[in-house]
Amino acid sequence: MNRWLTLLPLLLATSSCSTHSAATPGTVMLNGHRFRVELATNDASRRRGLMMRTALAADHGMLFVFPVIGPQGFWMKNTLIPLDMLYFDENRRLVSVQRDVPPCKADPCPTYPSAAPAIYVLELPAGTASRLGFKPGDVMSIDADIGPVR
Repeated sequence: MNRWLTLLPLLLATSSCSTHSAATPGTVMLNGHRFRVELATNDASRRRGLMMRTALAADHGMLFVFPVIGPQGFWMKNTLIPLDMLYFDENRRLVSVQRDVPPCKADPCPTYPSAAPAIYVLELPAGTASRLGFKPGDVMSIDADIGPVR
């Protein structure tokens, strides 16, 4: 019994941590607009993405970094908030935008592909791309030189 009392504070501290804090934090800039992002740079964080979130602040998002450039396709399974998906090439140039993608309501969920090969995908709250006028050719900067994951 005494051993469990010693472990209880540790168990409570670990269980109270958000499951969303596993991704690395960072900042991206696009057309003079700064976004605080979680960096999804490994398979587990890319699979989890923004699933089960009930809100996303206007200046927040998630940046997915893939190991190779190619066609990218996203779906909204277990994603509860509508999103904009911005696809970038290896030069961090915007090559494709999926605007106002709704949460998935039926299985199977539709896929939202890039119109060109991409290596970075920036997910932002729905409406952000239109409101801020993001368009193909815009260049994103990232606060750290994370580059593609090899």
